[in-house]
Amino acid sequence: MDQQTFIDTNTQKWIDIEWLPQTQIIPLAEPVPQGSIHRLKMAAGTIIPVHFHPCDEYVYVLKGTIETGERQCPQGTFWFTPANIKNGPHKAITEVELLTIRLGQMGTFEQLSTKEL
Repeated sequence: MDQQTFIDTNTQKWIDIEWLPQTQIIPLAEPVPQGSIHRLKMAAGTIIPVHFHPCDEYVYVLKGTIETGERQCPQGTFWFTPANIKNGPHKAITEVELLTIRLGQMGTFEQLSTKEL
């Protein structure tokens, strides 16, 4: 690439993640092969199950409160998970928006769970 790329995330359409109900994504970039920089939105009560990535992952909470690693993370929280370390479960306490940077492929997930009843 020989020029800067700009994306106005305020005008981008959220894309439903079919295999992860109650979540939506705005892809921003692929920093490395199979990696991802994206915004992720989760409805309140949504749970992303325990999972592992074979790469490092960085997450910043843009909006709302999410519980992960037995810790509540409000807006402004940043966390780093090294490759092959348990990640999650992530539970959206409120509607949540995250900025995620994953430096490699997705990885594996335990059984998916949708909104709690």
